[in-house]
Parts: sequence; structure tokens; C-alpha cells
Amino acid sequence: MAAGRALAALLAALLVASAQHLQREASFTISLRTVDKITVMIKLRPGVPPRCQIRFKNVSRSELKIKPGETMTFTFTCSTPEKYFIMEIQKNIDCVSDPCPFGDVHLYPPGLPRLNRTFIWDVKASTKAGLELRFSAPWLRQIEPGETCPDFVSYNINSCIDVATVNIGTFCRNGSVSRVKLLGGVVMSLHLPWDSPVTTSGFNIANRASIKRLCIIESILNGESSITLMSPNYPLGFPEDELMTWQFVIPSNMRASVFFHNYSLSNCERKEERVEYYLPGSLSNPEVFKLSDSQPANIAGSFNLSLQGCDQDTQNPGILRLLFQVVVQHPQVDESCVDLRWCQRKIYSLSVPMAITKLPIQLRKFIWKLSAPDPINIEITSPSLKLQQHVPEQRCNTSYSYSIVSATPEAELNVGIFCPGGSIEKIQMRNNVTISLKTFGRGFLNESNHQDLKMSFVPHIKDECTFTVSPDPKAKVYLQTPSWLYGLPPYVSISWYVVVPGKHVARLAFSKDRMGITCETGRAYVNIKEETSGAEETVRREDELLPEPRKMYHNFWVNISNCKPVDKMQLALQFWVTFADRQIDLGLILGMVAGAGVLVAIGLTVCCVKKKKKSQNPMVGVYNANVNTQVPRKQGLFTKGRKTNESHVYAVIDDAMVYGHLLKESNGSVAPEVDVYRPFDGPIGSLPPSPPPFSFRKDIKPSNTSNTEEPPPLTDTDHDAYTFAHQKSGQSEDNGDTNEKNNGDTSTSLLENKEQDSSVE
Repeated sequence: MAAGRALAALLAALLVASAQHLQREASFTISLRTVDKITVMIKLRPGVPPRCQIRFKNVSRSELKIKPGETMTFTFTCSTPEKYFIMEIQKNIDCVSDPCPFGDVHLYPPGLPRLNRTFIWDVKASTKAGLELRFSAPWLRQIEPGETCPDFVSYNINSCIDVATVNIGTFCRNGSVSRVKLLGGVVMSLHLPWDSPVTTSGFNIANRASIKRLCIIESILNGESSITLMSPNYPLGFPEDELMTWQFVIPSNMRASVFFHNYSLSNCERKEERVEYYLPGSLSNPEVFKLSDSQPANIAGSFNLSLQGCDQDTQNPGILRLLFQVVVQHPQVDESCVDLRWCQRKIYSLSVPMAITKLPIQLRKFIWKLSAPDPINIEITSPSLKLQQHVPEQRCNTSYSYSIVSATPEAELNVGIFCPGGSIEKIQMRNNVTISLKTFGRGFLNESNHQDLKMSFVPHIKDECTFTVSPDPKAKVYLQTPSWLYGLPPYVSISWYVVVPGKHVARLAFSKDRMGITCETGRAYVNIKEETSGAEETVRREDELLPEPRKMYHNFWVNISNCKPVDKMQLALQFWVTFADRQIDLGLILGMVAGAGVLVAIGLTVCCVKKKKKSQNPMVGVYNANVNTQVPRKQGLFTKGRKTNESHVYAVIDDAMVYGHLLKESNGSVAPEVDVYRPFDGPIGSLPPSPPPFSFRKDIKPSNTSNTEEPPPLTDTDHDAYTFAHQKSGQSEDNGDTNEKNNGDTSTSLLENKEQDSSVE
């Protein structure tokens, strides 16, 4: 057995040695035609020790160069030459003095050894004409410098104008880049690993008229997808005063958004570095943006994006570079909302698409732009997570936040910074809305699956913004007016509707005791009112103290309306709400018991009186023609006389009072006076009754004149009904104050032009 095993091992060793000898002795012959202008270079890989050699004509060497018109036969001194050698195959194409070989580009020559190889096509062309590299499906995808392709097959494109060479970029297979158009010459490289099955170049060359710019890169984006692109020479500088364009071919039923992730600017002496867009349906093409601007989003269909450099400072030129991303997805909002009845039935999800969250690059910001016609407003809800307003006392510590801006074409209202996990259930806004989601760290990848922000359309609201707050009973909720840093814009009205949990009482308190402004025009108000029958409304003007902390037993409203403050004064108010269990009031219980006792006593008395009267004779109607039966009234209110207006009054009087003199004769009782008018001597109020309560929701236009109206004159009629009431103590002052508030100078909003900043940013 042992002898058999030894023999088998010896035979195996002989076979391996024989195979290595045959491999080592295998020869390769490369024959190049002169007309093809192809040069083949085999050389050692950089950084690899020379443990293998090339044997040509019995001479060992570390490199071999085969020129056009030459034929060489050679071998390698090792069995794995791919570990030590690389090969470059370069073809020169002169489109200036010779006809260009337009069409498919082939990998030539055949029969090359299996080494890591690079095919290079060096095409010389006039700047008066353009060259187009057209790639076959599945097209290309640009990668950053230092990044490798999954299959190790890559393309590199360089533009050559005169003696200058610009690196357009490095690309992998399986992408969306379908064509690259260049001005002048091009150096195109295809890198293949030694074991790659690729046998075709995957592109062809076509002739184009001059494109009058460095290059044009075309991308075809079908379905939900994204692409990352870089400026030429990235991360080095874009050539001085150059222009290039990216063309994006997108289906009209898809929407594209552009995001600049990394850029820097050079120091310009003349002109200005910028990007220009040709957008579908735009009446102002090209639309010009700074690189620092928020770039267009929700673009419907194909568009162009161009990068324009400037004349740089020769002493300190700086670097212009750009890395950006284009994301294509189905439209979040299918169409403009015109029919409110149809729109109100639709709820749109505002969540970052899965195609973006799965990208290898970290998401920094995602923007939604929401628009609605004038009679329709926008409502933002967060049904499960709810939103927390970022305030100094209660900062957001989540992996992402929302910046919400309500805007008109003239100005903006920075509603605030919000994050998930709070008490704000919904926000209604009267104007177009921009919501910017900003991420902080990689935690957003885990939390992105739980986004629940929704958008819907609602009928017109009177305030600029209305919050619905539905807190947890254990929470302390901080709320503040929009545009916190710069103050609420003039004439803007904001409301909060706070839901008080069952069996709890809320405590409302303001962070300061005054509004801190003086009004130049109009009046500023703070209004507080519980949502219950008969609730009194608390109203404070800018020149009054704000309400003291108070308990609220029912859901309530807080409204803050601004005037036009004097220069450099800002209205910025903050308040908070806490909750406690509702306790049973012992005094209230005792009062209820005492009240019940009084009612029982009154009931017994009424029963006794009724029983006594049942024993007497029934009441009799008596007409007394000499008694003045008219109610005291204003002089001249009724124009008819007593006889002509038929105002005879029959009174039902207790028979014990009317027939007292007859009763006296029979039973000795005292007879009352008869035919005597006793004027009414009870209390009559000296002031008119209080007007209806001050309307909480108001929409009053500003005016330079007083809006005080005189009460309408009384109408001369026989059938007017009047109600007289006693004036409560102190009501005169409150009544006048309410009238003044009703007649205050408020207005629709003129929104500020400044954007609120926040430490959460």
C-alpha cells in the first residue's frame, strides 16, 4: 500500500512539472499591420518583483514593444505571467489628415496573451468638428477617482484640445450614460482584467458638428433610478472659462430632482461661475442658478444642465469642481389640485423614495415643493409619530428634521424646524409650501422606514398657519411663533388648537409677561378661548400684560395676531402647556349639595302655595279703564294712540286682591286700593346691554380710518321685542375694550423675506 501511494505521488508530480514546462514553453505570435497604426506594449506591473521574464529570440527581458508592421514570437519564463505583466494596445486615429474610421470599434489584434490589458484609442480631430462616442446597452456609469468597478471592466475618457488634456471621467458598465460628445480629439481607454470574457469594445465613433463646448454627456434614465456625475478633472479643477453640458433623457411621466453634494468655487476675476438649466415648459430658459442655490426638483421630463466657469485670478485661481446627483421617480403629486372635492379624497405620502435611501452615498437633504391654487390650502399631518417643534428649551435630537416654509411669490414665512416624536398632529398653511428634510449622520437609514409625513388639500383657512396639538398627558409642550429669529411678519395671524386629554386639566403659560412691541399701524392681539359652551374669551393687546398662567379644562385655542410694529421691534412669543390629573373639588361638591337643598326647599314652598290657592275661589279678569297699562318706553317710539292701536290690556289678578272690599264685608279682611296706577319702581340699567362676545376668528382688512360704527336706530314698530339686563360691575370697561379690539387694525399677511435659521441646522 505504501509503495502504491508513493508511486501515485511521483506520477502526479511529474504531470504538474510537465504542464508547467509546456506552459512555460508556450509561445505567442503578434503580427501588426502598418495601416492599422497599432502598437502593443508588454511590461511589468508596477510594484511587482521581476520573478518572470519575457523570452524573445533566446534573450530574456522585462518588457516587449511591438510596432506597426512588426511580427514577434515570444514566451514567458513562468506559468502565471498575468501576475507579473500588463499589456497596452494603442491605436492612433488621425481624423485631421485622413478619413475617420467611423462605426464600431473592434478589439484588435486577436490572439493576445491572457494578461491585464488596456486598449487605447488616440483620436486626433479638429476643433471645428465634434466626435461622438456612442455606447451600446447597458451603457455606462461614472465613478469617483479611486473607485473600482464590480467586474473590473472600466472606461476612461480624456478630451484633447491642442496640447491640453482634460479627464472627462472614469466609467463602469451598467449605467445610463449613452453618449459622450467631445470637441476636438479624444483618448479613449478600455481596461480589461486578464480573465474577462469581453470581446467587443462596446462603443462606436460618429462624426458631429462642432458642439462649441468642452463636452456633452447624455444620460437616459428609464423608471425610478438615480445617477451620480462629476465635472471633468474631478476632484481637481474644471478648466478655466470652460463650458460643458449634461443632457438627461427622462420619460415625461417621471419627475427628476437635482442635488449638489460636493462643490467648490474658484476665485473669479471676470464672469461668474454658475449652472444653467433648460427645463421643459419653462418660459425663461435658460434658468440660471448659483452652485450654492437649491437646485430644481420635480422636473417633468428631459432637461439640460450646463456648468460655466470663469476667468480665474492668476495669483490665486482656486478650484471649480462639482459632484451632483439626479434622482428620477414617479411623481409624488400626480397633477395640480383644481377640484377640491377630488383633492380632499387624496392623501399623499411625503417620504424619501426607497431608491434614494439604498444609494451608497449618504443623503443630506430632500426637498418637497407643494403648490395649490388660491382657494385651496395645504395640510401636513404626522398621524403616528407627530411632530416636535425645535425650540431652545426642547431641541430635536433625531437623525433627521423638517424645515417648513410657507411662501408666496413675494415673501416667505419660515414656519419652523420640526422633528418626529412630538405633539403636533397637523399643520395647515395658506400658501405654497416647501419642506426640506435634512439628515444628521447615518441613523437616518434605520429611521427612514418609519416616516409618516402626509400631505392633503383643505379648504381655505383664515390664518396664515394653524397648528393642531394633541399632546401626551405626561408631556410638557413648548410652542413658539414662526420666524422666531426675525419676528412674526406684520399683520400675520397664527393659531394653535390644543387638545386636552380626558380626565386632565391643562396649564397654559407664556414665557414673558408682555409682547414686547409697539404698534405703528393696527393692533397686536393674543386671544385664548376654551371650546365649550359659554366659555369666556381672554383678549390682550400689545400694550397690556399677557395672561397669567391659567388652567384649561377643555380643548382650547390660542391665537396670536401681529400689527405693523415700529422699526426694529419683533413679535416673538413662546408658550408652553403641561397637564395634570383633574381633581374633584370638595368645595364644588358642598356647593352642589347646598344648591340641591335650596331647590328642595323651594319645591316644598311652591307645593304649599299651590295647595292653599286650590282652596280659594278661581281668579277673575277685571278691566280697569283708568289705569295706564302701557310699558314705560322712549318718547315718540310708538306713533299710534291708545285707542287707535288697540293696546287694551287685561290683567289676571288674584281675586283676594281685587275683591278685598267685598271679602272684608264677609270675613273682615282689609280691602286694597282700586283704580290707582302704581308706577314701576324696580331697578332699570343705565347702560345698553353687552354686545355679543368678541369673535375669536377674525379676518379684518387694514384701514387708515376708524371702523367704529354707531348702533343702528330703533325701528318704529309695534312688534319689536326688547330684553333688559343688569350691567355687571366692571363690564363697562371690558365692553369698551372689546369694541376697541373688534375695531383694531389687522390685515392679511405681508410675509417676511428672511429665512429662519436654527441651531439644528
